[in-house]
Parts: sequence; structure tokens; C-alpha cells
Amino acid sequence: MSENSGHSEHHPDRHEHWTEEGVAREVTELETKSATAARIFDLRRIIGGLFVLYGVIVTITGITDSRSAIDKAQGVNINLWTGIGMLLLGIFFLAWLKLRPTPPPLPPEGLPEE
Repeated sequence: MSENSGHSEHHPDRHEHWTEEGVAREVTELETKSATAARIFDLRRIIGGLFVLYGVIVTITGITDSRSAIDKAQGVNINLWTGIGMLLLGIFFLAWLKLRPTPPPLPPEGLPEE
């Protein structure tokens, strides 16, 4: 077998990433990535966005409904009222997200002593 078989040699002194400082740095980086993912995938953003999107579609449908469609609902333009309700709910969720954002992660207090 040749010396350069694609495997790196194991050096016991190559554990610089396992030092306390290196581990703390990796933990901090993972916590930052996790907090960013939590903010991006906050359910309020997803629910609010979908309700606004569907609210716009249903409201437009309600505005363009024919008289016969309104008469089927006993004279109530149900698409218009449902669309407005969905818009309001979606705006509520997005405003809630804006006014009370996901808090940033707390800085690590350090690694436990062994």
C-alpha cells in the first residue's frame, strides 16, 4: 500500500479544535445558527404570511363574485368577509412577530468544569 492512500495520519497533538476555547467557539456558532433558524422559521411568520396570501386571494374572489354566487349564500358575500377576516388574522400574526420578535440567544456562561 502506498504512503498516500488517501488517509490522513492521526496526530495526537492535533486536537486544537477540542480545546475549551475551540469547543466554546463551536457551541456559540451552533447557537447562533440555531437562533437564526428559529427566527426564520418562526410559526408566526409562516401562519401570518399564508393567511395574508390566502386572504388576498379570497378577498379578490369576493370582490369579483357574481350576484348568483352571493344569492347562494343567502345574500351574504361570504368570500369577501372571509377574505377580510383572513387578512386581518394574517396581519395580526405579522404585527405580533414584529412587536415581539424571537429573543436572541443568551451568551454561553462557559463550559462546565470537569
